[in-house]
Amino acid sequence: MVAWLAATISGIAGFGGSLIILPVFSHLIGAKKAIPILTIAWMMGNCSRAGFGYQEIQWKPVGYFCLGAVPAAILGAKVFVELPASVVMKAIGIFLLFILLLRHSNVKYVIPEKWFIPCGALVGFLSSILGSAGPIGAVAFLSLNLSPSAYVASEAVTAVAMHLMKTIVYGRYALLTTEDFGWGILLGSAMVVGSWTARKFIKKISGKMFGYFVDVLLLAAAVSMLFNV
Repeated sequence: MVAWLAATISGIAGFGGSLIILPVFSHLIGAKKAIPILTIAWMMGNCSRAGFGYQEIQWKPVGYFCLGAVPAAILGAKVFVELPASVVMKAIGIFLLFILLLRHSNVKYVIPEKWFIPCGALVGFLSSILGSAGPIGAVAFLSLNLSPSAYVASEAVTAVAMHLMKTIVYGRYALLTTEDFGWGILLGSAMVVGSWTARKFIKKISGKMFGYFVDVLLLAAAVSMLFNV
């Protein structure tokens, strides 16, 4: 149920599911074990979102983003065990609050497509350390003013690429057992259903309502990272 709810929220806004599922499983089994397991589930959930919106994927910015995200995700996964994340999380929280204020000001920001490479590198690295850095990736893709379904599908492709690399590295460093893979696939199956549910909502949601929904999740992500809740 938790995995389904998380995937439904992520399927509508392109991010935010980790705010629900990661704290729950970190409390149950510990963050060091939860992140590798959930990486498999997130990969499956994002793969389904990309598949549902395949025709609307914006491949050029996705390609630039992955150029930075994939190698950075590999690097981040290798240092996952040792790097403290508390300071980084607070910095991200402040950054997200800044972006939220920027979205409601008269200042219009557009990230040039080639800047998606360093943005992807930042997201890929932090995704491996923190489990997910979806709100930062969302900031980049939101600047393109895509339709809700195109935005969700495009962002999902980049997430699949990152989670695939992380899963390979986690497996190599024995952070994933056969049992862990089983749990990841089980949770991922629930996320696929959640992605399908979200697809039904996103076809009906207005652009204005979509913007409000994203703003609420950006605020929730910032508060969660600043106060570790």
